[in-house]
Amino acid sequence: MIRLIRTAAIVVVVGALGGCSLLSSPDPVQLYRFGGASEGAGSPETPAGQVQVAMRRPEFVQAAREDRILGVTGTEAAFIKGARWVSPAEILYSDALESAFATQATRVRLIGPRELTRAGQALDIDVRTFEARYAAPGAAPVVTIVARVRLLNAQERSVASERVFVIEQPASENRVSAIVAAFDTATRDLNSQIVAWTDQNARAS
Repeated sequence: MIRLIRTAAIVVVVGALGGCSLLSSPDPVQLYRFGGASEGAGSPETPAGQVQVAMRRPEFVQAAREDRILGVTGTEAAFIKGARWVSPAEILYSDALESAFATQATRVRLIGPRELTRAGQALDIDVRTFEARYAAPGAAPVVTIVARVRLLNAQERSVASERVFVIEQPASENRVSAIVAAFDTATRDLNSQIVAWTDQNARAS
């Protein structure tokens, strides 16, 4: 179970997992990832009239931008001790979204941030919330992701379409493995919705 304590400068998670006792030496850090391609997922057939959309690098809220896993109880923020993402969250998320477009999009070809190909429209993603929310200390949290997604017209620099996505995925229990699994499920759900929305709203140049 994950326990939280407060300090004057920053609230940090200092819980022991699975009943392990606290030690004077630092606990080892376990690395996790989310949003990987599903097993057996294949690429869809390339549509004849593909719409090319360039993706800007997703922007993450500052508290969740790096490799620490954020938890929130009321007005108190905390990081899960002994657990980090294998890469910064915004990079893992960007890779996951590119994979989702590659396997799920039916009419859009996503041009990733590392590609130089130009497109008539751009996908702008602002992840405003990426955290595990606790109703009470010690309770199983609900992973919450809130993302504002916009389709921008590249030439006019105007907004063609915009939507705010809210995903809530309860963790099965208050353990790191269960919380990470909830982040993974929530991310896949969000990405599937973004792909479907972009397919519906993207316009050919």
